Amino acid sequence: MLLAEIAEVSATVAGTSARLAKIGALAEALRKAGPVEVPIAVAYLSGELPQRQVGVGWAALRDGFPAAAAPTLTLSEVDASLSAIGAVAGKGSAAARKALVGSLFGRATDAEQRFLFGLLSGELRQGALEGVMTEAVARAASVPAAEVRRASMLRGSLGAVAAAALAGGSPALGSFGLEIGSPVRPMLAASAPTIEDALAKIEGPAAVEWKLDGIRIQAHLRSGSVRLFTRTLDEITGRLPDVVAVLGTLPVRAAVLDGELIALREDGRPLPFQDTASRTATQDAASEPVPLSVFLFDALHLDGADLIDLPDCSRHAELTRGVPPELLMPRLVTGSAEEATAFFRDAIARGHEGVVVKSLDTPYTAGRRGAGWIKVKPRHTLDLVVLAVEWGHGRRRGWLSNLHLGARDPATGGFIMLGKTFKGLTDELLSWQTERLLALEDRSDAWTVYVRPELVVEIAFDGVQRSPRYPGGLALRFARVLRYREDKTAAEADTIETVRALGPE
Repeated sequence: MLLAEIAEVSATVAGTSARLAKIGALAEALRKAGPVEVPIAVAYLSGELPQRQVGVGWAALRDGFPAAAAPTLTLSEVDASLSAIGAVAGKGSAAARKALVGSLFGRATDAEQRFLFGLLSGELRQGALEGVMTEAVARAASVPAAEVRRASMLRGSLGAVAAAALAGGSPALGSFGLEIGSPVRPMLAASAPTIEDALAKIEGPAAVEWKLDGIRIQAHLRSGSVRLFTRTLDEITGRLPDVVAVLGTLPVRAAVLDGELIALREDGRPLPFQDTASRTATQDAASEPVPLSVFLFDALHLDGADLIDLPDCSRHAELTRGVPPELLMPRLVTGSAEEATAFFRDAIARGHEGVVVKSLDTPYTAGRRGAGWIKVKPRHTLDLVVLAVEWGHGRRRGWLSNLHLGARDPATGGFIMLGKTFKGLTDELLSWQTERLLALEDRSDAWTVYVRPELVVEIAFDGVQRSPRYPGGLALRFARVLRYREDKTAAEADTIETVRALGPE
């Protein structure tokens, strides 16, 4: 299958808001792809790379490349080229990678180059979200979407499931099962602004558990052997020997357990998220690793029995049978909003993110943000000043998109940059801010417009972390735009001291 065909389908999907039309276009493309190329097509049309990362950033793409006159690139050729680019390492790797990128792009037409650029830059926002793609696979293979969804949960790869569905239909999908050692896609939580809203969605007594700012972990145990996987299904067993040692002592023969790892201070309050996250990276043998605490909250399999189809209350009962209390996530079962709110406030007072409210009746529905789990977190907001803005790519081409955010520094009268965000921007807001920020232009280069620091924007974020990348040594986590505050002047923006007070100690 030619890359040009996928690029054309991507443009078609991006150009329609109708869900059924998106599904139809995607399904037709999947039927055209051969069995080897179906997983590649699923990944590309989902805006993802099968390799996930290939070491190609904006800097390697910004100069552009001469385009081919006619399409010749196949999906398999592109996939092989990207794998080769990602495998480059060692001395001279930057130059070698750039040459391979140039060779790939040189064989692509203008339309294919735009598609590849969006794919590699992470800005291929065409509306082919996971739910849409799952239904497209079901339609292409003429099988129920529920069968595709379940197989994808158990296999951990929608591309592989698509290939099986198109080749063997429902019988092939039915062959996927939970296997110890093969990670299952994790169940996800939807969001609600308050405890009352979360309980209203569940209707009845619910479980309320701490929500930690840690590392989601899936532990597979068999006869004392332990394997650990992240929420993205990467294995990190070798990096966490202390966690392996703790879980290896559990009195179970076989289990698949869901939980969270977090670095805590001696008083039980969490260390900054970066201290926890650093444990999943390659450890420096000369440094002392930060110890992690284990909090388990679900069981998918225990001693020969698969549990994913059981309700939450039954799974948790099995979990408590195999796991000692000190390794369990704190949990309250209640139908009282007052009791749940008190539990929520206590979690926040202990330094945690919030809570997850769980239906006692929900099975383990991995990979979906349904009403079975609902997270509630206090929302942090800051009024910051726009210092600069970058031109968008892909479907945002022609608009000013990525905002540079600054906090006021009373000591100098200037502003200290805290990071960037392009999240939360509707097409209407992108159009407005492009016109407004161009009117504030002070200087510019090919990629960035630097503006007079006058426009205030209200930003929501999940926390503050240390960052050597920015002058203040801090950056906002998961920053997104709520609204512009033209009623405020830059002199009324939040200060860097306000940000520091929210940051890691």
